[in-house]
Amino acid sequence: MPSLDIVSEIDLAELLNAVDNANRELSTRFDFRGVEASFELKESIVTMIADNDFQLKQMLDILRGTCVKRNVDTAAFEEKDVQHIGKIYKQAIAFKQGIEQPVAKKIIKLIKDAKIKVQTQIQGEQVRVTGKKRDDLQQVMALAKDADLEQPLQFTNFRD
Repeated sequence: MPSLDIVSEIDLAELLNAVDNANRELSTRFDFRGVEASFELKESIVTMIADNDFQLKQMLDILRGTCVKRNVDTAAFEEKDVQHIGKIYKQAIAFKQGIEQPVAKKIIKLIKDAKIKVQTQIQGEQVRVTGKKRDDLQQVMALAKDADLEQPLQFTNFRD
């Protein structure tokens, strides 16, 4: 029976490259000369450090641009609150990995409402879809791509 997995993953190597490119761009920008500003990546969380709030907003635009160039989906961004410590401003940006339970339930409800003849099940941080025909699975893929689920989705393990 044909099956596929719906997942939400970020390529951490590409994210690291995007952060490195953003740091490189910071060093060449005129408005960031002589300013304490940087991007730091730990696991899937990028921390932006700057001297003021306005620079953080500019840094966020730089990070978005470099992520788009490196094919890291910016829909996975989750901006945290700005922290003001002394004369330094910090903001963390978490990248969502995996499909959370409420989003997985939305995907399953979406598929059931479309009345496509497939079986769905939640397996940890992914959704497994199984059907009798490959066409049904392709319909599910199109349906999930068109849905607005505030998270980027990828389709893996497509088996016939």
